[in-house]
Amino acid sequence: MNVLVIGANGQVGKHVIEGLAKSDHKAIAMVRKEEQVDKMKELGADEVVLANLEEDFSHAYTDIDAVIFAAGSGGSTGADKTLVIDLWGAIKAFQYAEKANIKHFVQLSSIGAGDPDGQPDKIKHYMVAKAVSDQMLMATSLNYTIVRPGPLTNDAAVGSIETSDMFKEIGDRSIPRADVANVLIESLSTETVRNKAFELLAGDQVIKRALQNL
Repeated sequence: MNVLVIGANGQVGKHVIEGLAKSDHKAIAMVRKEEQVDKMKELGADEVVLANLEEDFSHAYTDIDAVIFAAGSGGSTGADKTLVIDLWGAIKAFQYAEKANIKHFVQLSSIGAGDPDGQPDKIKHYMVAKAVSDQMLMATSLNYTIVRPGPLTNDAAVGSIETSDMFKEIGDRSIPRADVANVLIESLSTETVRNKAFELLAGDQVIKRALQNL
């Protein structure tokens, strides 16, 4: 499939591009700045498209079969950017995807997005944005998968995970970004995760098997 990666220059997005380059899929990296194009090609992107989530980016959907939405405003921005990128940017991505008859939309969300009221006040605006975005995606006509990972690390990929509709507690558990990227990619071709949302942590089940057991 031709896979549009929105947020390709992000920390998870870069791992997604690298992973897609090793798969049977074709990676189309969407980035905002011209100076990011060469980096995407170095990572293995087959094509790079310049587009901005804060503007009209419908042109990025030309000849696209599936979307991995891994964009985020980042921890250094305020609530305003969270609304514009994590919520409104995502909603526009769904709308363009429906018009383009996209086969599968895979969204990177966050653990806790299923219960934003249960999250600390300092991140509640972020969790509300993620929760509403997830709910809006579920309400579309798209085939979707929503992946809600726990705290992210830059450790090397392990290749094994644990999934749950909603973990009761996570303690000090986390998951490498590289493994999250591999879950996003594997979701493209795994029927059992179609139209599902699930939380994700490092665990002891091989990724492919864990997703097939959902």
